[in-house]
Amino acid sequence: MQHQTLKRLLTDVRNGQVAVSSALERLRHFPFEELGFAKLDHHRSIRLGIPEVIYCEGKRPDQVARIVERMQAARVPILGTRADRECYEAVRSVAPRAEYHDLARTIVIRGNGRRSSRKGKGNVLILTAGTADLPVAEEARVTMQLLGSHTTTLYDVGVAGIHRLMKHRPLLDQARVLIVAAGMDGVLPSVVGGLTDHPLIAVPTRQGYGASFGGLASLLTMLNSCAPGVAVVNIDNGFGAGCLAHRINLMGEKRTV
Repeated sequence: MQHQTLKRLLTDVRNGQVAVSSALERLRHFPFEELGFAKLDHHRSIRLGIPEVIYCEGKRPDQVARIVERMQAARVPILGTRADRECYEAVRSVAPRAEYHDLARTIVIRGNGRRSSRKGKGNVLILTAGTADLPVAEEARVTMQLLGSHTTTLYDVGVAGIHRLMKHRPLLDQARVLIVAAGMDGVLPSVVGGLTDHPLIAVPTRQGYGASFGGLASLLTMLNSCAPGVAVVNIDNGFGAGCLAHRINLMGEKRTV
């Protein structure tokens, strides 16, 4: 349940347009709903500004479909991460409007209830060092678009061909927040961080040969960045980077309660 949905319900009760018994029925699963295998946190959108997101990996497709079914009843935007095609087909059986983003491995259901009143007016620029980093970057992009932040992408501009980045230098200055995903040596966030005074979120990816240790090498490089103002999220955590970038983008925007 979102801020505006709850506010509208309480206003309707006050104005006599909705009976108290009806309002109680709609709030019956507030703040969470017990499904046996999961407890849906319907209160999360009010507490955090972001509804509960379904991490699909490790769940059975029918479990994900059941969660989606109940979230639809709660009228919140729905995002499933780390989802495969089998999971998507199960979700589509209960939510025909569901979209699957193959590269990002995400399931999105838009238009599920009213849109959030809080939209980030600034632009979030997403960069990747290589094409192999796109799945993580796309997870961040899909997350932010569902939450309400505008995004621009600049892919495959790693340090092996730094002229590719410098050609698009104006984009760095136009962004309110930047997300930089990189594997291998993980140097790109430091380079970009030395060119802009805007907040930068670095995302290490597991791309690379043996000594990259599944993204650990790029993670350590980013944690040791000499560029000020660089924050680092976990390996391959495009979703976490997208949530943080969206929150930064909302700072300074008027909040409607």
